[in-house]
Amino acid sequence: MASLDTDEDFLFLAEDDPAGSAIEQTLGEWHLLIVDDDEEIHTVTKLALNDLVVMGRQLVFHHAYSGKTAIEFLRVNPQIALVLLDVVMESDDAGLKVVRQIRDELCMEELRIVLRTGQPGYAPEESVIKEYDINDYKTKTELTRSKLVTSIIASLRSYQQIRTINQSRRGLQKIINAGANLLEQHSLHEFSEGVVTQISSLIGLHAEGVLCAQIEDDGTASENIYVLGAAGQFAPYIKCQLNRLDNIRIVNQITQCLQSRQHIFTDLDTVLYLGNDKHSAAVYIETNRPVEALDRQLIEVFLTNISIGYENVTLFQQLKHAAYIDPLTKTPNRNEFIQILQDTRRYEAENNIAVLIDVDHFSDVNDGLGQDVGNELLIAITFRLIEYFGETCQLGRIGADVFGVVGPESELTPERLNAVFNEPFHASEYTLQVNATFGLCRLTDSAEQGLIILKHVYIALNKAKKRLGFNYQYYTADMEEEMAERLAMLRMLRHDFFNDRLELWYQPQIELASQRMVGMEALLRWPQANGQFISPAVFIPLAEYSGLIIDIGNWVLEQACLHIKALEKQGYTGLRIAVNVSMPQFRNHGFVQSVIDCVNRYQVKPEYLELEITESVVMDEPKMVIDALQKLKSFGIKVAIDDFGIGFSSLSYLQQLPLDRIKIDRAFIRDLDLTAGEVITETIINLGKRLQLFTIAEGVENKAQEQALKLMGCDEVQGFMYAKPMPPAELLHYLQQQKQ
Repeated sequence: MASLDTDEDFLFLAEDDPAGSAIEQTLGEWHLLIVDDDEEIHTVTKLALNDLVVMGRQLVFHHAYSGKTAIEFLRVNPQIALVLLDVVMESDDAGLKVVRQIRDELCMEELRIVLRTGQPGYAPEESVIKEYDINDYKTKTELTRSKLVTSIIASLRSYQQIRTINQSRRGLQKIINAGANLLEQHSLHEFSEGVVTQISSLIGLHAEGVLCAQIEDDGTASENIYVLGAAGQFAPYIKCQLNRLDNIRIVNQITQCLQSRQHIFTDLDTVLYLGNDKHSAAVYIETNRPVEALDRQLIEVFLTNISIGYENVTLFQQLKHAAYIDPLTKTPNRNEFIQILQDTRRYEAENNIAVLIDVDHFSDVNDGLGQDVGNELLIAITFRLIEYFGETCQLGRIGADVFGVVGPESELTPERLNAVFNEPFHASEYTLQVNATFGLCRLTDSAEQGLIILKHVYIALNKAKKRLGFNYQYYTADMEEEMAERLAMLRMLRHDFFNDRLELWYQPQIELASQRMVGMEALLRWPQANGQFISPAVFIPLAEYSGLIIDIGNWVLEQACLHIKALEKQGYTGLRIAVNVSMPQFRNHGFVQSVIDCVNRYQVKPEYLELEITESVVMDEPKMVIDALQKLKSFGIKVAIDDFGIGFSSLSYLQQLPLDRIKIDRAFIRDLDLTAGEVITETIINLGKRLQLFTIAEGVENKAQEQALKLMGCDEVQGFMYAKPMPPAELLHYLQQQKQ
C-alpha cells in the first residue's frame, strides 16, 4: 500500500549514505538513487517523499551529483530499485548517457528510471520515451508531489513485477538445469536453491531462505538436518548442518515442520513441508510478513508439482552417494578416495602424504568369528582412525580390509599410525587385538592423477608386507621401476613358455654305497638369446605369483614322464625323476588328478616319479598338502621333502606326511667341517632312519663331504662332485659313460 498523507511541517533527515560505497540490503525497504547536480533538488525530493510507504516498505535515499558518480555507485549497488535522474548535468545529455550505460553497460534491466529535466525543450518527451527504457519523463516544474508520488509508486510496482518475473525465470531455470543434470555432483543443491528462489517469487518477495532435509535414520535430531539449498545470506551454509546457521528460530521452525510434516505460516516466516514418507524436506522462507491466502494456494500447487521432481533428484543423489560412499563405514570408497587424492595432490601437495592401512589377518576374524563381527571390527577401526586423524586428514575405505588416509605428513607418521592399533578393538562381545601394515607415499613423490598415486601407495604397501622387522614402507621411484621390470620379465616368461623356450635339465642322484646313479632331479632352465640363463630363484616366484606356475608345473610333469620313457627305450630302466611342486599347484583343485592322468597317459611306473616339496609348502596349508600327498602316495608316486631343516617344520606334521625321502639342505653339507653342521646333518640322517625314510644330501662338492656322509649312514647324494645339471642329450651321454 502507499501512504499519500502530506505534512507541511517537514523535518530534515540525517544525511544518507553517500554515493560510491556499497550499501547493505535490508528486507522491507526500497532503495532510491537521486541523480542531480542541484543539491536543492536532492533536499526537496527527500522532503517530499520521506513519509512515503509503498507496498509495506519505506524508502531509503542515496545521492549522486553527476552521471559519472551515479554509474560508479550503481556498479557496486545493483539492488537499487529506482533512479530519479536529471537529464542536464555535466553535459546537456548527461542523463540520457547514464540511461544507456545502465542498460547496455551495467545490464540492469530491472532497475526503473524516472527522467527529470529543468529544460523541457531540450528533448521532446515522446521521442525520449520511445527511444529509452524509462518509466517516466517529466519537467521538474510539472512534477508536483502528488505526481512524483504517483510516478514513484508506478515505477516501484513495475520494478517488483519485473523482478518477480525474472526471479521466477531464474528459479525455474535452476530447477530445469537440476533436472537435466541429475547425475552432476551438486544437482540436489541446485534443485533446492531453485525451489527457494521460485517460492520467493511466487509470494512476490525478494525473500531469503533455505531448503533442508534429514540425512540419517529417524529424522528427529537437528544435528542430522542438512542445508541442501539456500538463497541470500544463507547461501554459504549449503551442505552444512542446520545448526551451523546459529539461528535458534530457524532451527526450531524447520525441525518442527519436519516432525509434524505440515506447513507453518507466521508473521515473520514461512516453513513449507515437501516430500513423502521416504524423502522429507522443509523450505524456510524469511518473509517478515504474513503470506496471503492466494499466495498459499499458489505455493500448494507449486509444491505438488515439484514433489515428484524432488523425490527423483533425491533418489539419484542416493545412487550417486552409493557410488562414492562405503555403505559400512560411511566414509569415501575407493572411487571417491582416488578423487580426494587427486584434488589434494593438485592443490595441497606440499607436506601431505597418502597412506594405505592393511589390517593384518582380517580374514581370520571373518572366518573364525563371523562376518558380522568382522564388520563391527571395521567400524571400530574407522572410529579410531577418525579419533586420531579426523580433524586434519581425510579417510576412506579402499578395500575389504584396507583403509586410505591422506593428510599432513607430520600427523601420519608410522609411530602415530601404529598407536591406532596399540589398544584392542571392541566388536560385538569380543575384544580383538589386531595389527596393521602401512604403505606411505608423499604426494610430491607421485603423479597428479589420483589412480597413479593409489598405485604408488599400493606398491609401498606390498613392499611393507614383505619387509621383515618393519610394518611400513615409504614409496620411492625405484620401487615402480622394479615393479615394471618384474612385469616385463613376467610377460617375457609367459611368451617364452608358450613358445616352448623353457628347458628341463637334470642333475644325477647317486647311491653312496654303490656309486651308481639311481635317479635325477628335474631343474627348470630359462635360456636367453645371449646364451645366459635367468635364475629359477628369480622367475619361479614370478610364475607362482602370476599363476603361470600351474601351466609350467603340468609341462614339467609331462616332460619328466616323456624322459622316463625315452630313457627306458635307451635301456636305462629303474631311474626315478624328482620334480619340485609349489603351493599354487596344490591349491589347484585338479592337481592330484592331473598328476595321475599324466602318469597314466605316458604309461610310466608311478614309483619312477617323485614329487619334491619344501617345508614352507607343508606349513602353508598342512591339511591340504597332506591329503593330496596321501592320494598320490596310494597311487604309487614317491614323495620327498626338500631343503629339510632350514624351515620351521613341525615334527607332528612330518610324522603325518607320506614321505619316502628326506633331502638334507646344502647349507648343512657346506658346514660339515663345523661341529654344528656335522651334528645337524647326523641328526637328520638318524631321524630319517628312525622314520624308515631314505636320506639324500644335496650340494656335495668334495670327497671329505662324501666320506663324512657315508660314515653317518646317508643313503644318496647329489652335487657338483658327481655332475652338474645338464640337458637331456648330455644326460644320455653321461649315462653312457657311467655304463662303460
